[in-house]
Amino acid sequence: MATKWRDIRRTHSPEVEERIRRSVEEAVIVMRLYQLREARNLTQVNLANVLEVNQGAVSRLEKRTDMYVSTLRSYIEAMGGRLQVKAIFPEGEVEIEQFETLAEPQPEELATAPQ
Repeated sequence: MATKWRDIRRTHSPEVEERIRRSVEEAVIVMRLYQLREARNLTQVNLANVLEVNQGAVSRLEKRTDMYVSTLRSYIEAMGGRLQVKAIFPEGEVEIEQFETLAEPQPEELATAPQ
């Protein structure tokens, strides 16, 4: 006779159950870009249209492990989100504001820009 899942599931100790619960919560929080896009029910073509690029560009972007913050911000905003950059220390978290105005050159940057 087959064993029912609910009977197997109940064999874990409370500590193991808590560890499983935390792992599931962490898995939901950490996603690759393509998983985030899929969770938002968007295709690469949908996103490409919003970003005004071709589908191949979205595909390449989703495979990258390194990119400009502005590129990542554009991708997130195209899905209706907002990008936050945080430094996380044992004492707490600090949001880095420097990247909020990244698209707008600062006056000192304009003064030193090559002519």
